[in-house]
Amino acid sequence: MGEAYVMAARRTAGGKRGGALREWHPANMGARILDALVADSGIDPAAIEDVIMGCVSQVGEQSFHIGRSCVLASSLPDSVPAVTIDRQCGSSQQSLHFAAQAVMSGTQDVVIAAGVESMTRVPMGSPTMLAVKAGVGKGPWSPAILERYGVTQFSQFTGAEMIAADYQMAREELDAFALSSHRKAAEATREGAFEAEILPLDGVDREGNAICHDRDEGIREDASMEGLASLDPISEGGRITAGNASQICDGASGVMVVSEKALAEHGLTPLARIDALAVTAGDPVIMLMEPIPATARVLERAGRGHDDIDLYEVNEAFAPVPLAWLKETGADPERLNVHGGAIALGHPLGASGTKLMATLIHALRRRGGRFGLQTMCEGGGIANATIVEAL
Repeated sequence: MGEAYVMAARRTAGGKRGGALREWHPANMGARILDALVADSGIDPAAIEDVIMGCVSQVGEQSFHIGRSCVLASSLPDSVPAVTIDRQCGSSQQSLHFAAQAVMSGTQDVVIAAGVESMTRVPMGSPTMLAVKAGVGKGPWSPAILERYGVTQFSQFTGAEMIAADYQMAREELDAFALSSHRKAAEATREGAFEAEILPLDGVDREGNAICHDRDEGIREDASMEGLASLDPISEGGRITAGNASQICDGASGVMVVSEKALAEHGLTPLARIDALAVTAGDPVIMLMEPIPATARVLERAGRGHDDIDLYEVNEAFAPVPLAWLKETGADPERLNVHGGAIALGHPLGASGTKLMATLIHALRRRGGRFGLQTMCEGGGIANATIVEAL
């Protein structure tokens, strides 16, 4: 089996809901990422054989095949095909897996894996809510599924509360993790740690004035335990709040994946090599625990242990997720989300997979690390896990 290499990795700075990126059509936002990947690599855009675009809420401005729309809005020739996929929060991490598998198999040599989500212009849950309001069906879960699992709905908020209860995590522990995320993200921003990965975009401030959007908008440098403690729980008596959960976010991200043949033919120098891939699935009710077995699976596939991994990116969908992951894996917390995570930086759903990968690869190279592992929980009780080797 052939090798797959990451040639370029970029992301936009996160935009808060109704924030700096509110005027960007998601197709245009995704297009700028495609253009940046081509520019960074120096490759002929006509050599790109496919674009695999992750997107969760495929309705409205993200409907009618947002992947193809991103290509058509970009500088790529219209001969470049595209496909749009949905593996919930892991959509663009799965895009990366599909791209790597295509390259490893020898089927293709140059593939872009990317993701986009405007949670301002296409609010979370829009595909379900709009259909129900229009009288189209009764929702995504058949009565047979709900009866099988003894629930009336599947909720990530419920899953997060279940994890916190099962591991006896106090509200203060969750808030302390959230505060750490903000502090690490603020420090990384001050030190310029994100400069190599962030693609600046034209944005607007609160008054609508033009600005350069090159800083993650959700970072709270003034975050405090007192401020986090003042927030009401999402559910009565619960421990999950808006402060210890990921932020709603607008953004796009992507990576270019190429083969050894493409490296030679185009004279390319890669950033990283794909070391191992895995995807697992389990309990759809608690749903958010699956990064733990996915991590074990990908380490086994790679023939590596935690001592081999220099940095981890575990998506901060909710604070209990990475905290439970740490407790079960025994991984070094000092290697986890070293530049903060989605609690501070935002979670643009379909874009988060390649967003985290861009951060992981650039952090490894900046710190002189070798191997990095990325995993994230996904709706339905699924998780992707990826190991990369920085070059």
